[in-house]
Amino acid sequence: MRILVVEDDAVLMNGLQVGLSLAGFTVDAVAACGDADAALRSTTFDAVVLDLMLPDGSGLDVLMSLRRRNQMTPVLLLTARDAVHDRITGLDAGADDYLGKPFDLDEVAARVRALIRRAAGRACPILTWRGITLEPGTMIVTRAGEPVRLSRREFTILHALMDRPGQILSKAQLEEKLYGWQEDVESNTVEVHVHHLRAKLGSATIQTVRGIGYRLGEDSA
Repeated sequence: MRILVVEDDAVLMNGLQVGLSLAGFTVDAVAACGDADAALRSTTFDAVVLDLMLPDGSGLDVLMSLRRRNQMTPVLLLTARDAVHDRITGLDAGADDYLGKPFDLDEVAARVRALIRRAAGRACPILTWRGITLEPGTMIVTRAGEPVRLSRREFTILHALMDRPGQILSKAQLEEKLYGWQEDVESNTVEVHVHHLRAKLGSATIQTVRGIGYRLGEDSA
């Protein structure tokens, strides 16, 4: 899952990038309202972690601009302004959740996972599909009850496909989940990771829809 972090404190930004990356997210980060607005207009994110006090304005402006465009991307507000009326203002402006500073990185990751799950209309935190289970919180995958060791990017691809069973995801859509702005995209990376997933989970697990993309295999046992 790909996350945008909007935070002008360099130490906090770095901590969020590292912590959320270790939790299995692909993380991009910006430090100002203008950059955040531009990023949200050009890139599809699964969630946004948004500070309120930014050098060129309020994170609420970014949030309200996002909602005026009818973009439903889940937003978690992070701020030192943790009075009740501040929380009410943020939530009424369109935020999905609110967390005061200082915060625990594991809690941020858990709240982001919950927001993404709710946005997808799922109550259960564990994804299951024909004998395969995937736990986003622990990054554990099992097949027929047996653990399967996956790399972070293999896990990301499987997560994206299991999150949308039956839906075809293009190579470009999967690359967006795998790579942040600062990372070079290798031409055959998706194909390589899909090959590894088939080797570990069964050749019929992921189906190639020629010229379109990939989906969970219709005939997998």
